[in-house]
Amino acid sequence: MLNSKSPIPLYHQLADILLAKIRSGKYPSGSRIPSENSLSVRYGIGRPTARQATDLLVRKRILIRKRGSGTFVCKDQKEVDLFSLAGTLSSFHKKGILVYTSILQKIKLKSIGGDPENPFANKKAYFFSRLSRVEKVPVLIEDIYLHETLFAKIDRIDLSGRSLSQIVDENFYMRPLGGKQNFRIGYLTGKKAQCLHVAPDIPILTVKRFLHFEQAKNAVYSELYCRTDKFVFSQTLGEYADER
Repeated sequence: MLNSKSPIPLYHQLADILLAKIRSGKYPSGSRIPSENSLSVRYGIGRPTARQATDLLVRKRILIRKRGSGTFVCKDQKEVDLFSLAGTLSSFHKKGILVYTSILQKIKLKSIGGDPENPFANKKAYFFSRLSRVEKVPVLIEDIYLHETLFAKIDRIDLSGRSLSQIVDENFYMRPLGGKQNFRIGYLTGKKAQCLHVAPDIPILTVKRFLHFEQAKNAVYSELYCRTDKFVFSQTLGEYADER
């Protein structure tokens, strides 16, 4: 139910409830959701508030309105996953090869060291690390840092097996506007080398990625460690857009 004492607007709460029902399958792809009149009665709110909630999901292309028929869950929803291989390993993505991710270090708010390239150096940021596999072969490690204020309480969200860009979009209503990347050839030792199954003399591609949002530049910073002995990596980084 909606909480009128919460600082989160009622329409935003209702949008979150509808989104959760869509994700759980209660409102499957292509199905019609209850009318705004029904929603206003069910949740004890005015119709304009219900309209705001559905408007929000329509703008996010999760719902679509059909004149004279109602509001429906969009079919074939697609997304650009800027934080996993779904948007970076294009040659495999186009062939439908599945990508699996696992968490190496759980997300935690921590003090960041003095790396001069890290925009969060000598500050606090949320940090977590994950490993991506293609056809059971480890291909990518991502160390990801997130802005302490913009992503407040993200450590309460289960990130396992989920797209970070989807989480940011759905829970924080933000999308990256652009950014930049720095590329280097490097070598790994220790735990990262073990996770990627590479020897210390095997070169890897290292990428330092900076993502900008309307609310702040460099709100997300990540360090990527990519195996290139088996796969070719390619990526276009720019304004957020759906892949078709």
